[in-house]
Amino acid sequence: MMNTNRRDFLKTVTAASLMLAQSVAFAMARKPPMGRVVVIGGGYAGTTAAKYLRMWSLGGIEVVVVERASQFVSCPMSNLVLGGVKSIHDLTFGYDLVKKHHGIKWVQDEVTAIDTASKTVKMNRGELTYDRLIVAPGVDFSDDQLPELQSPKVQQLIPHAWKAGWQTVNLRQQLEAMRDGGVFVMSVPKAPYRCPPGPYERACQVASYFKAHKPNSKVIVLDANLEVTSKKGLFMKAWAELYPGMVEYRPDHAVLSVDVTTRTVRTEFDKIKADVLNVIPPQRAGKPAQMADLLEPDYPWCEVDFLTYESKRVPFVHVIGDSVASGLPKSAHVATSQARICASAIVEIMQGGEPDPMPVFANTCYSFVDDKQAMHVANVFRYDAAKKIMVPTEGGGVSAKPSEQEGAYAMSWANNIWSDVLT
Repeated sequence: MMNTNRRDFLKTVTAASLMLAQSVAFAMARKPPMGRVVVIGGGYAGTTAAKYLRMWSLGGIEVVVVERASQFVSCPMSNLVLGGVKSIHDLTFGYDLVKKHHGIKWVQDEVTAIDTASKTVKMNRGELTYDRLIVAPGVDFSDDQLPELQSPKVQQLIPHAWKAGWQTVNLRQQLEAMRDGGVFVMSVPKAPYRCPPGPYERACQVASYFKAHKPNSKVIVLDANLEVTSKKGLFMKAWAELYPGMVEYRPDHAVLSVDVTTRTVRTEFDKIKADVLNVIPPQRAGKPAQMADLLEPDYPWCEVDFLTYESKRVPFVHVIGDSVASGLPKSAHVATSQARICASAIVEIMQGGEPDPMPVFANTCYSFVDDKQAMHVANVFRYDAAKKIMVPTEGGGVSAKPSEQEGAYAMSWANNIWSDVLT
């Protein structure tokens, strides 16, 4: 049965749909095409960019999205599936409304090659040319580290679940099947990685499930970083107060190898055997960014001009979302903010204008510590013209403590961002 949040989201979608569809149809009828922008990736960044390119160009830019998945599955809130608060169905949405309301052309296919010299994107079932290309592929996992985990068969046994979907469901099923008194071992990769507080929220969600259903069980967090990378004080306090003796945190414990058969991980210091093992691999910019040669030689992310998000390596190609080497959190909120700045800049450029010289945006990230209580971190970032990067500025802050009120705010945040992206 559809939950209240999902019903509210769909009501919002329906109420906004007619006005948006009519305004775009009118604009398309009177504005000649300005060119074609191809967007690779239908996640938070790519879908947002496609929507606002159409809106702000008044339909004058032809926008084509290439996305291999048939549905949008939200990574934010997916840890709640592991805790039993949400189902994967609650986080899964179609693309029909955003396509229809904004006249976006959608190709469900997989990108196989990108020729930036001829401005061509090749797919399994054809190819597309572009005037400008937006690459929004999210993250990929480093194949050269922990190669024993790369095969699909092994990922059934040891899912990373760091891209929401079937692996999330699989990991939840393993937790449900685990004996009371078992050990859940999870690893945190070296930063930067997608969603800095995500692994620590995951530890809370698994512990919350264990506390209610398997109270003799244990959570061991092996962190490759020297300390908790986000909301450190709040997470450490939550583990101590809500899950005393249940969550064991080990900093500076990078996973060096995995014995798949026995679910045993080796670190520099010891070997740990798990009943359920969740290794979150080291990450880098997504595969389409690699295909277009957008990554830096000695750094697995993409350098961009923060006024336009155009690649510093390849002209006419823009990179947004988790693949960007920004020094900012790799979060859904940041991804959608980058998408709007990029879309605005492309519209200005294709109309012969200049991009905004001083972009500003905020980031808010919520984390649930149990089934109802959440906490947040918020920041405001502005463009520094001298440094040519986005830097923190006044505003924002961190929760004093988790609360049910913030849990309600977190659910509202999710409904709002889903509505913005998908309608």
